[in-house]
Amino acid sequence: MLPITNIQIPTILEINNGALFNLEKILIQHGFNKALLLFDEFTYENFRVGVLRSIQSVTVTDVLMPNNIEIQELIKKAFEFEQYEVVMTIGGGMVIDYGKYIAFVRNIPFLSIPTSASNDGFASSNCSLIVNHKKTTVPARVPFGIVVDLDIVQQAPNRFILAGIGDLMSNITALVDWEFEEEKQGISMNHFAYMLSKKAVNSFIRTPMTDIKAPIFLKELVSSLTLGGISTVISGNSSPISGSEHLISHMLDKISQQPQMHGIQVGVATYIMANVQNHRAERVTKVFSRTGFFDYVKQLDMKKTEYRYAIENAHMIKPNRYTYLHDAVYRQKAIRFLEEDEMMNEIFKE
Repeated sequence: MLPITNIQIPTILEINNGALFNLEKILIQHGFNKALLLFDEFTYENFRVGVLRSIQSVTVTDVLMPNNIEIQELIKKAFEFEQYEVVMTIGGGMVIDYGKYIAFVRNIPFLSIPTSASNDGFASSNCSLIVNHKKTTVPARVPFGIVVDLDIVQQAPNRFILAGIGDLMSNITALVDWEFEEEKQGISMNHFAYMLSKKAVNSFIRTPMTDIKAPIFLKELVSSLTLGGISTVISGNSSPISGSEHLISHMLDKISQQPQMHGIQVGVATYIMANVQNHRAERVTKVFSRTGFFDYVKQLDMKKTEYRYAIENAHMIKPNRYTYLHDAVYRQKAIRFLEEDEMMNEIFKE
C-alpha cells in the first residue's frame, strides 16, 4: 500500500509591482519578528539600502553571501548565525539555493525572493550545491513564501526571461518521459503532480506573447514556474518538470567549452525531444518563435558536436531513470533530427 501524501506548499505568493518593498507587511502578517536576509553581490549593491529602509518594525540581519560555497562551509555558516524566525533571500539562483539550504538545516521557514524568472528553482524543494567540488542536487526547504517584484523582473535582460520560458516549456517533454518510464519500468507516477505540471505549462501557453516584458506575461511565467516547482514537492522528485531535455543540459554543463544558462540549454533540448517524442512539437516551435527564443539562441555560437555528445551520453547522468534517451533507438532519432532539421542548422553554425 502506498503511503498517504502529506506535503508542504508555500503559504505566501505575492507577484506584484513593488513587492520587494512590501516585505515588512508580509513579515508582520505572519508573525515574524526576527529575520535573516541574504543577498548576492548584485542585490546587495542595488537593493539592500532600499529594502532595509522599508523594514522598520522587524529586526533584520543582512548578509552578503559569497559565491561557490562548498556544502560543508555552508552548513558551518548556517550554524554560526543566531536563531532567527525566518530566512529571506533576495537574488539569483545560487543565493536562493543557499537560503533554502540554511533554512532546511536550521529548520525554519524560508522566504524566496528571486530577481529573475530564469528557472523554477525558486519554488522547488531541492537546491544545487557544491559537494566535493561538484554541483549536486540536495534536499532543501520548501519555500514558506515566494515574493516576486515585477518591476525588478522586467529590468532583467531578455535572456533571463527566455531561459525561464525554456525551462517551463520542458514540462511538456518531461511529462512524456515520465509516462514512458511508467510504461517501460512500471514506476508509480504521481498523477496529481503530473496534472499540476501540465496545467502550469498549458496556462502559460495561452498567454499573449507579443511582449515578453509585459506584466501579464511575466506574472503568468512566474506563476507557472511556481506551479512546476510545487509539482516536484508533491511527487517527491523532479520527474514532473525534468526529463531527457534536462539530462542533455546536465551533460552540456559537464563537457561544453562555454555552457549557456540552464533554461537556454533546456529549451533547445526541449525542441529536440518534442520532435523525437512526436508530441506537441508544433506548439513548442510556436512559443519559441513568438517569444524570440529561437532568435536569441541563433546568436550564441553553440556547438553541434557538443549537443551530439550530450544526446549520446545524457542517459548516463541518471542511469536509474528511463527516459526516451535511455533507449538507443530514440537516441539515434535525436541525432538524426539534430543533423537534418532546418532550425537546428540555423542554430548551430558548424
